[in-house]
Amino acid sequence: MEHLYLSLVLLFVSSISLSLFFLFYKHKSMFTGANLPPGKIGYPLIGESLEFLSTGWKGHPEKFIFDRMSKYSSQIFKTSILGEPTAVFPGAVCNKFLFSNENKLVNAWWPASVDKIFPSSLQTSSKEEAKKMRKLLPQFLKPEALHRYIGIMDSIAQRHFADSWENKNQVIVFPLAKRYTFWLACRLFISVEDPTHVSRFADPFQLLAAGIISIPIDLPGTPFRKAINASQFIRKELLAIIRQRKIDLGEGKASPTQDILSHMLLTCDENGQYMNELDIADKILGLLVGGHDTASAACTFIVKFLAELPHIYEQVYKEQMEIAKSKVPGELLNWEDIQKMKYSWNVACEVMRLAPPLQGAFREAITDFVFNGFSIPKGWKLYWSANSTHKSPDYFPEPDKFDPTRFEGNGPAPYTFVPFGGGPRMCPGKEYARLEILVFMHNLVKRFKWEKLVPDEKIVVDPMPIPAKGLPVRLYPHKA
Repeated sequence: MEHLYLSLVLLFVSSISLSLFFLFYKHKSMFTGANLPPGKIGYPLIGESLEFLSTGWKGHPEKFIFDRMSKYSSQIFKTSILGEPTAVFPGAVCNKFLFSNENKLVNAWWPASVDKIFPSSLQTSSKEEAKKMRKLLPQFLKPEALHRYIGIMDSIAQRHFADSWENKNQVIVFPLAKRYTFWLACRLFISVEDPTHVSRFADPFQLLAAGIISIPIDLPGTPFRKAINASQFIRKELLAIIRQRKIDLGEGKASPTQDILSHMLLTCDENGQYMNELDIADKILGLLVGGHDTASAACTFIVKFLAELPHIYEQVYKEQMEIAKSKVPGELLNWEDIQKMKYSWNVACEVMRLAPPLQGAFREAITDFVFNGFSIPKGWKLYWSANSTHKSPDYFPEPDKFDPTRFEGNGPAPYTFVPFGGGPRMCPGKEYARLEILVFMHNLVKRFKWEKLVPDEKIVVDPMPIPAKGLPVRLYPHKA
């Protein structure tokens, strides 16, 4: 029996070793071929994933890109990230090439683990679901709809600041910014605005967001498993809301235009088919994640930079108070007010240049092609980086200097400022994000000045930039 056991162990180890050998051979063979971009593939199987991620954890995500641009090529280099052969496309010319060739030479790509956290009820990939979502969103995000949301955003913001900021000596900004943007998303996407109901979603969403960027090990207690469980919980909650909404629509208690949930329930495809409840729950889940995460990072860094730069704060304060003083008591912000916030938006853009919430994104080559004289094989992953232009002196002189005037007039050159991506896959919620950020700035600066409590707080990027301690600040309310 002992010999049999030993033989089985040896057989198991041999099979694992053989599998790893073939995986490594396959992995290595994908990097051999004629005229591939310069670069290195790093360690077997894991490639350069650790270096790619660790520069973000240390607060300098651009270092991975700029080090290799300097060593190999400022136009394109190869590496291996997340177990995939990858060509990194840095710079404005590269951004233009990738954004212009969407659905021709390249498609969006997400790791397979994303489909486990966001499974589709229709057994299609997250890529296919994203395409459907982009067809649905224009109705919800068209200008006349956005105009209606401003008053709602202002009302929620006032409640948020009254509940979470006022009558407090100090606060931790990042979790509060997330609470604000998540509350807005719940109200505008599914008409849930009761704080108790919103909070039922909030904690599971934090687990879900943490799991998306974790190592995809599906074992009890891991962040990845917690994210899958959180996704299932949220989907169940959403199904209850969807079923009640169908009843309310049928009885005339809900409006067909009140939010994106009603729009989804009442919109059919080109074949006259309506989405089923699970399909709608999947899409709302994705929207709630995308609708608040990046904006909350932008709001947090606006607070950070305004604390560090009092002369910038004073100009934002002056602009916002002119708007506040033009309002009668109880009057909410409107579209005309937003259009007057030009300097404030330039400040927000400069914040997103220096701390882009979206660090970059992956594409996949859907055919062989040649770029800048180098061959890109079909199936390779392609990565564009916001920092490769945002922090480059070639595009932004004195790139570390905070200068909102960069966005005056025509602003930066095309394809250099890309916090929302570009091309057909530019974030469809860009204008929605602009509104929620400006409403946040208005309600913040008209109430407070503030100072950072951790002067040299470390910034980590995982995958968005986040102050390591959440950005604690001391508040100084304005005297009435």
